Amino acid sequence: MLEKLFKLKENKTNVRTEIIAGITTFMTMAYILAVNPSILGDAGMDPTAVLLATCLASFVGTACMALMANYPFALSAGMGLNAFMAYTVVIGFGYPWQVALLAVFIEGIIFIILSLTKVREAIFNAIPLSLKHAVSVGIGLFIAFIGLQNAKLTVDNSSTLVSITSFTDNFTTVGIGALLAIIGTILTAILYIKNVKGSILIGIIATWGIGMLCQAVGLYVPNPAEGFYSLYPSFALTDFTKLGETFGQCFHVNMNGVGIFNFIVIIFSFLFVDLFDTLGTLIGVSAKANMLDDEGKLPRIRPALLADAIGTTVGAVFGTSTTTTFVESASGVAAGGRTGLTSMTTAVLFLISMLFAPIFTAIPSFATAPALIIVGFLMFSNISNLKLNSENYASAIPAYLCIIAMPLFYSIAEGIAIGVISYVVINLACKKWKDISPVMYVLAVLFILKYIFL
Repeated sequence: MLEKLFKLKENKTNVRTEIIAGITTFMTMAYILAVNPSILGDAGMDPTAVLLATCLASFVGTACMALMANYPFALSAGMGLNAFMAYTVVIGFGYPWQVALLAVFIEGIIFIILSLTKVREAIFNAIPLSLKHAVSVGIGLFIAFIGLQNAKLTVDNSSTLVSITSFTDNFTTVGIGALLAIIGTILTAILYIKNVKGSILIGIIATWGIGMLCQAVGLYVPNPAEGFYSLYPSFALTDFTKLGETFGQCFHVNMNGVGIFNFIVIIFSFLFVDLFDTLGTLIGVSAKANMLDDEGKLPRIRPALLADAIGTTVGAVFGTSTTTTFVESASGVAAGGRTGLTSMTTAVLFLISMLFAPIFTAIPSFATAPALIIVGFLMFSNISNLKLNSENYASAIPAYLCIIAMPLFYSIAEGIAIGVISYVVINLACKKWKDISPVMYVLAVLFILKYIFL
């Protein structure tokens, strides 16, 4: 049955590999079950309701990806988009969170329509192969940077913006977590080099286990006031009645004081960021998994995009921000995942996590950081596909700008925007009109207008 449904032999994989890959993806994404309720809780939403909504939206979106597209990509509430909803739309603009959910719902409906047509597919196919490889490399740097941040290895610095943490200050919280992340990264790297199956998942669990031992002997001291919680999992069950506080609230909206123009701007802001975050993730992860064809196109991209759109629409009804394809899917791909069985495994784990959410949310960020850092390296290896020579500078320089923009601007979408604009401008100036797709002209203009008006 699984062979017929997911075509395992055709994709040169097996059930064991796919399940381990799915668990690995889930473990690297599990932080969203703690982060999303915290962020949307700041917007006045009930954290438990948000957690349940996140689990349900993740299950629906990821299951759709598995069954409709047969790809190992997982979906959940997108980082950045949840912050935009909470801190810009609700807190910044002062709009009710129900209004924000309605905007997300409408965005999802628009995406369903665009996915049923060839619009999103045309955009994907129009991006030149050099930029597609660049997106993969840029995402690698981006998620490695996220890993460094999650481990508290990278910290704010007033003079240099970022710097390495001090291991001696607050050693029992920040310092020991950063040290364990380094140990976990080295351990994961060694296991991966030795071709140990499930090396990334083993690295996460081992780092978490060492952390619990450190807590037992007093090297790690929980400090909830500072955001450092006990590493021991809780076995308490979740209050399912809380879901009623967000379910369907996008249809119970008071638009007084919002204004139709402002509401349209909010919708298109969600739409714009989600579109290119999703495209960027699909390009990056599929390039790393060698799923792109000789022309740089992703087969079955339309059902993949449709699954993403369905996840967003359903998620808004449940009560969470935009659901999108996660870059952490790369961890499952790196673990050998090649089919929808990987994503279906992840989907089921999201559903199960509703019952035992406190256990999964106990996974510390320093334990998942090594996975992100190692996967970042694996995606960065795609840089070898870029032909960096003087005959190819018109393509190579935009690719370079795309790569550095993602981690430095902290956005996949911004990296794509910089890459597209620079590609069109440079190739026009170099009189290489034949190398520019008509869709690329349209994208460049739209990106420029976005920076002017949004």
